[in-house]
Amino acid sequence: MSSATIEEGRSRVVIGSVKPAVEAGRFPIKRTLGEAVLVEADVFCDGHDVIRCVVQYRHENSADWHEIEMQARGNDRWHARFSVGELGRCLYTVTAWVDPFFTWRHDLARRNDPADIALALQVGANLVLETAARAAGAAGARLHEFASALRKAPSPEAGKGIGADPELAESMARHAGRHFATTYDRTLAVLVEPERARYSTWYELFPRSCVSGNMKHGTFKETAKRLPYIAGMGFDVLYLPPIHPIGTTFRKGRNNALVAGPDEPGSPWAIGAAEGGHKSVHPELGTLDDFRHLVTKARELGIDIAMDIAFQCAPDHPYVKEHPSWFRWRPDNTVQYAENPPKKYQDIYPFDFESEDWRGLWQELKSIFLFWLEQGVHIFRVDNPHTKAFPMWEWLIAEVKHDHPEVIFLAEAFTRPQIMHRLAKLGYTQSYTYFAWRNTKHELIEYFTQLTQSESREYFRPNLWPNTPDILPEFLQYGGRPGFMLRVALAGTLGASYGIYGPAYELLEHVARDPGSEEYLDSEKYQIRHWDLDRPDSLRDYIARLNRIRKDNVALQSDWSLRFHPVDNDALICFSKSTEDRSNVIFVVANLDPHHVQSGWVDLPVEGFELGAEKAFQVHDLLSDARYLWQGRRNFVQLDPQAAPVHIFRLRRKVRTERDFDYFL
Repeated sequence: MSSATIEEGRSRVVIGSVKPAVEAGRFPIKRTLGEAVLVEADVFCDGHDVIRCVVQYRHENSADWHEIEMQARGNDRWHARFSVGELGRCLYTVTAWVDPFFTWRHDLARRNDPADIALALQVGANLVLETAARAAGAAGARLHEFASALRKAPSPEAGKGIGADPELAESMARHAGRHFATTYDRTLAVLVEPERARYSTWYELFPRSCVSGNMKHGTFKETAKRLPYIAGMGFDVLYLPPIHPIGTTFRKGRNNALVAGPDEPGSPWAIGAAEGGHKSVHPELGTLDDFRHLVTKARELGIDIAMDIAFQCAPDHPYVKEHPSWFRWRPDNTVQYAENPPKKYQDIYPFDFESEDWRGLWQELKSIFLFWLEQGVHIFRVDNPHTKAFPMWEWLIAEVKHDHPEVIFLAEAFTRPQIMHRLAKLGYTQSYTYFAWRNTKHELIEYFTQLTQSESREYFRPNLWPNTPDILPEFLQYGGRPGFMLRVALAGTLGASYGIYGPAYELLEHVARDPGSEEYLDSEKYQIRHWDLDRPDSLRDYIARLNRIRKDNVALQSDWSLRFHPVDNDALICFSKSTEDRSNVIFVVANLDPHHVQSGWVDLPVEGFELGAEKAFQVHDLLSDARYLWQGRRNFVQLDPQAAPVHIFRLRRKVRTERDFDYFL
């Protein structure tokens, strides 16, 4: 016999392969308020006895477990689902046991010999009496009546009828003794976050470029004036790059020049100067009161302010003098600046996470988040988290979310897949993706199938960005206006969460600094830009329409229903999203060629959408408001990118008669 301790050798049920679980429960899965967790498990025992099993779940702050009975799916696989209704961490596990009564009931139904039945009825009566002793009040009394009826059954068939009584089964199930139950050997966790973790629409801008008239530097007050413009386009998160004082030592100039001119503002990511560091605001932007006012005004319009948190310092940051041990020093008594040879970033000092004072460093970095939480911010976009210590992130995010479960962390990590996924497992709410570089039909299908249909969807929530201040993809450089329309429409329909860097995006900013580069010419990272928001070629109205479609169609507010459908032209891509009850079905056909008209036949699974193979159905293009009548699986589409590179169709079934005006719903 194994040396392992057997606590109860009479526990005969085996529980394994419990899903969902991330690395066997090492990390929590993720859901948002109101979402369901579908739990599956392999559950079996020796022999042929009847098993019962339940999912048990509770919030970590509660001692009381709730239960939902699991149902057999076949091949010893069981399942049940529960919904999460409170922010924070919820725990769940599986418990199962051999149930003597339901085993008896199952066997009784198969017995034919009167003598066997008579004896079985006595056995059943004893089981019912044993349960009656546990049941209180009326339930116990009723079970006593059933036990007596089993003992005194006038005939074998009458006794079998009593044993099959649904009321008896329900009462016995509710008061089961669960002798020798097995509980799964670990407790799993689900991290429950607000709806914005699943569905959000981001807009990024530089407050210092919010200028009017002859202003040379934008302010928080001017940024507040920009809020109706942003709300009018349908964005609900306004993301601000760093708003802190900017260092002067080794300050970068226009177009990333190594030396800045006397009036050049520098990069906001070179954080820290004599005026302060990560808990201060740039004096030319205004005061902390001005910032809090911006947060309040944004919230009145349904917009949350998201802040950039970049854990790095300019040489002038107070931390450099106050905590020299937090940085790596070179033999010439200078601090090691950031570099990726041959590139050098002398204006940035990274923290040393192997510092002797690593505990003090961790506490201070946590305090930065807590400071801005006090100012009303609860969404943070974290810059380059993959260059900071993983253990620090796991500790810090858990610490912050323990007291502030509403906080959302977005990981800006364009790096290797394993690292991006590790950050998501450690607690990051959302993650940047490779979307900006996925352009062909094959690339998009392969990538988004992996994001939405693999087990990684349990913890990795994508946030799609067609551009950022650092990334001007080649597709946008040469795709013209149709390319910009296409990529934002794909971002907004493939992903429940997406964002754009504006006003560069809606104003079609497409010129790179150098051939083959993804850096913007005259990048806003290094200079203040004056944007003409009223330009007639702006995509402002198009983006507003897209975001209204997202808001009006629940199917677009989550990712897991995404499915791709065949179309006989590689320049066209077709995909759908739908609600579980099929009350909202959206499918998108996009021309991936921004320069030429493309056409083809799409193949839709009409049976899966409950449309019927021969019935006509209406497709309503929510972008153009055009309506078409389709029938059957195969239908023809043609897209001229100069007019409309994308159809966003809502499927409407024929549910009324010809006497009704609008009989497609």
